[in-house]
Amino acid sequence: MEYTRLGTSGLKVSRIALGCMSFGDPAKRLAWVLDDDAAEPIFRQAVELGITFWDTANIYGLGTSEEIVGRALRKYTQREDVVLATKLWAPMHQGPGGSGLSRKAVMEQIDASLRRLDTDYVDLYQIHRFDPQTPVEETMEALHDVVKAGKVRYIGASSMWAWQFAIMQFAAQANGWTRFISMQDQYSLIHREEEREMFGLLADQGVGSIPWSPLGGGIVTRPWDERSTQRAEIGRTVDDQDRPIFLDSDRAIVEAVQRIADARGVSMAQIAMAWVLKNPVVSAPIVGATKPHHLADAVAALDIELTAEEIASLEEPYVTRQPTFF
Repeated sequence: MEYTRLGTSGLKVSRIALGCMSFGDPAKRLAWVLDDDAAEPIFRQAVELGITFWDTANIYGLGTSEEIVGRALRKYTQREDVVLATKLWAPMHQGPGGSGLSRKAVMEQIDASLRRLDTDYVDLYQIHRFDPQTPVEETMEALHDVVKAGKVRYIGASSMWAWQFAIMQFAAQANGWTRFISMQDQYSLIHREEEREMFGLLADQGVGSIPWSPLGGGIVTRPWDERSTQRAEIGRTVDDQDRPIFLDSDRAIVEAVQRIADARGVSMAQIAMAWVLKNPVVSAPIVGATKPHHLADAVAALDIELTAEEIASLEEPYVTRQPTFF
């Protein structure tokens, strides 16, 4: 395993992050998630591989992911050996503090997450999306206050427009509050819109990217003709705004991944992950593992250095699209 600082902060993380959306009570939100027993081999493997960066959220399994992660921390490792990240924003209940980024929500949701995780603090507390109904100054001051209270060590953000992230960072800087050190954004061979504005902003601000869905929801990990099977497993082809998750033109990208993987004698997932890892703004892609080979492939990608010709063949077919899921 390799380790790096998250952006220009002092926080060191493993270059592969364990995404814990895959864990929870199947009866609560998503039927395909893994309960404690099913998740056990994934947590054990993560520890054995040196994956010490674990990312969850209050909304995952309506809190049950955090509960499972908390139990796993005690059972398979030690709290001080893990960089623990969670999030807020999504609706947890109907009350005024149950969703969004108001001061009430920040104060309520951090305490609820700490109870479920059974810990005194989280290393990285992230806003899951932008909240247009709350002044950015209110949100950033509240996040600063939970840092000063010792409940949070660092703060981060996730999936939003670059201008939204910029005004939040500016509010923090102007008032002497804690600034974001990370951006959890969608980035893969088939979703590269972050390269247009967000990545330049992150580089300027010293913020590390921790991409979610770095393998495009699995689209780039298997031959194109198997995509219907893969989409059936996920259960959707568009996001909540009816924006397509993949395009027909992505076939050329997937076929390029397959050619390079076959030539090198490695899995397609390793090639696709190696491409994400090569970006200097990327600190640690998040892998939502449900099978042992998911983490093994991600770690193996750290040893792959793509050639200029391979990179060109992977990138040339890309077609501009709308970002999804925000």
